[in-house]
Amino acid sequence: MTRTRPSMQELIRQRMRAGFVGRSDERAAFRRNLDLAPEDERHRFLFHVHGNAGVGKTFLVRELEQLAREKGALTAYVDDSAGSVPEAMSAISRQLGAQGHRFKDLERLLTAHRERRHEAEAAALATLEAEPEGPSAGSMAVARAGLLGLGMVPGAGAFAGALDAAQLAQAADRLRAGLSARLRTQEDVQLVLHPERVLTPVLLNELTDAAATAPWTVLFFDTYERTGPFLDGWLHEVMTGDDYGTLPATVVVVTAGQRPFDTARWGAFADFMTDVPLKPFTEAETRGLLAGKGVVSAPVVEEVLRLTGGLPVLVSTLAEQRPADPDDIGDPSATAVERFLKWEQDPVRRSAALACALPRQLDMDVFRAAVDCPDGEAEGLFAWLRALPFVADRGDRLRYHDLVRDTMLRTLRGRSPRGWVHQHARLARKFGEWRAELAVGRDERELWADETWRELRLAESYHLLCARARDALPAVLRDFTDACDTDDATAARWARTLLDAGRDGDMETVSRWGADLSRILTEGGTIPALARLLSHAGLDEPSQAHARVIRGSALRRVGDLEEAMHEYDRAVELGEAPRAQDGTVAPDAGLARAYRGRSYVRGELGDYEAAVDDLDRALALDPGNASAHSVRGEYHRVLNHGDEALRDLDTGIELDPAHHPAWASRGAVRLARGELDAARADLDRALELEPDYTWALVRRARVWRGLGEPARQLADLDRAVTLQPDWPWGRCERGDALRNAGRVEESLRDYDHVLALDPDYASAHASRGAALAALGRHEEALTALDHALALNPAYTWALCRRAETHLARGAVDLALADAERACASNPDDERARAVLEQVRGADGVPL
Repeated sequence: MTRTRPSMQELIRQRMRAGFVGRSDERAAFRRNLDLAPEDERHRFLFHVHGNAGVGKTFLVRELEQLAREKGALTAYVDDSAGSVPEAMSAISRQLGAQGHRFKDLERLLTAHRERRHEAEAAALATLEAEPEGPSAGSMAVARAGLLGLGMVPGAGAFAGALDAAQLAQAADRLRAGLSARLRTQEDVQLVLHPERVLTPVLLNELTDAAATAPWTVLFFDTYERTGPFLDGWLHEVMTGDDYGTLPATVVVVTAGQRPFDTARWGAFADFMTDVPLKPFTEAETRGLLAGKGVVSAPVVEEVLRLTGGLPVLVSTLAEQRPADPDDIGDPSATAVERFLKWEQDPVRRSAALACALPRQLDMDVFRAAVDCPDGEAEGLFAWLRALPFVADRGDRLRYHDLVRDTMLRTLRGRSPRGWVHQHARLARKFGEWRAELAVGRDERELWADETWRELRLAESYHLLCARARDALPAVLRDFTDACDTDDATAARWARTLLDAGRDGDMETVSRWGADLSRILTEGGTIPALARLLSHAGLDEPSQAHARVIRGSALRRVGDLEEAMHEYDRAVELGEAPRAQDGTVAPDAGLARAYRGRSYVRGELGDYEAAVDDLDRALALDPGNASAHSVRGEYHRVLNHGDEALRDLDTGIELDPAHHPAWASRGAVRLARGELDAARADLDRALELEPDYTWALVRRARVWRGLGEPARQLADLDRAVTLQPDWPWGRCERGDALRNAGRVEESLRDYDHVLALDPDYASAHASRGAALAALGRHEEALTALDHALALNPAYTWALCRRAETHLARGAVDLALADAERACASNPDDERARAVLEQVRGADGVPL
């Protein structure tokens, strides 16, 4: 028989949940909203729950989530465990996946986002193709218009405001060129600089597909006072704009935080949202909840009313113990949490509840580390703890309500200061053991990219600080520098850990560091935060050097090369000083990184000789670094040191055969030496490793040109332009291929596109001049060639083309002047000599 009614068990659970006294109006409003079609003008798309700590926001949100599920809705819950918009999207994807709707495309892009952020270091290396000096006019205009290209650069924050328009434009140019040259696609570049722009449309597409299978999809964003600073602007754009796509009409969003919504941002949305302010329970609601738990003794009820002030989390906590005897009331000065502990008769449970307040969050493994109890009792005790009203169950982790946990921590710290230290030290050792197990066989950079390792390190650091370990604060501050090197969200978590430990352990210095770093990160990003660390932390010299290297890397990413060079110089001085004193020649990975960083800055400044010198020193200190070998090989290639380039690139490939830029660079060296088959083999391998590597596609196109394969040349260039339509070099190369194939009008479209992107691209002006000359439009051709030579007076190819154009117009003297100038600037250029001979022959001058 088909069941048309709920089961007995379902009805019992619903009635038990109905025993939740209070908030009936809020629950009813939410339930009614799900009974209204989205087209109904009474339907609301957003609910914002707000009120003070302990007022029951999270409890109500979880209640609303359960109501939504009873209506057949898909649901996802995000809280402050997410530290960025991509992390919030990941939480949504993971939870909806568990409900049968896996967001495969979003998962792939989120993985790519994490990987590409770490590849951005390599992407910012020297540009592989010569670019005009200084910022382009287009970038300058963007900067002056206030569209600061660096506003979304990781770590930049308000630091961008300290740079003038020229600095901002230079930074945007360098960053764009470096990322475009080294990352696979333009999508990868955007994943590093503006992840929301790439990820959000994919989230909305997959959310639309999932929403088609359910009557409603409800997204809950809790602890909004912490997540709102990075989520609110994005959420507003998703719900009110269409730049990212559209949100299904059956999506309802619920936010919950301590503050009302920002009316300046959301004011126009007022007719489509419901404001849900929460206040403490009324006396009637408190009495009703207590009565529902069997607590009816008048003296006890009066004591609960006095202790809790109607805060639901405290009322529920005391009601759970079901006190009945007035003798249980005890000391009238006690807090609600202290009374909860007194009314709990089982000493094992009481002890477990206190011990489990020490970790900031816990699972079964952490529970066993925190609580002394026989293994056979652990499961039952953990289940009891999980059901307590002040414990938020987040699936894989439990977390105490802040109000309850704070009181328990004060109780533990005041009752036994030595016990406090001992318990935290024990937890720190356990987290340290788990972290060490995860670290086996992995280098430091790989570990910092691993979220699980980072979370264990954070927990270990928190407990070491609370245990007042002598070296804990310097160690955590040094870790903060690595957190800054990872990403802004990780840096914020480290600052938050300092803040939490300082507050929980009553340590003013630690708390002040956490507050200062959190504020600076919010206002200015990692660069000023690291400056604060260097100026006030009293770090030892190795830690100072490490912090300066990381700050130098951040400065280099935002284009402040002068300040980056200063930081690397100071890091080198700090690293070399002790070596000079004791005469050591031992490997030093930290000093090697300082030399590598300084080398990359010098490369970006075009000082390749000095860049090679720094990499010589870096490799003497860390000879197994594959990337350093490959980059030095690339610098040698730019300097036309073919043998040295091949030596380094061979070594880099031997050390890391999967490093696709090294294969591409070696292919470029072999191309320059005329070794076309070997060049093709290397570039083929680079593209096997990274099929969308546009730089390698353009280089291989040049190989096809040398091999007389114009169709294959154009195929590679078409693919490169498809992948990166706004990459000037790739599009200019395609224009040249089209022009050489006789498709001159098409080539002009490519050159015009390049010059719209970068009006000062000399090569595009010169090629455009050659195309116009081929069409017989000589005056226009001369204008374009003049522009190219104004940008680069020693541009031999442009001089030759202008000489030919003058000759076609009969201006032999002008043609001769350009041809002689071309030969003088580049005496070994066979094409220049050929043009000079042609002009002299036309002028009757003896050859």
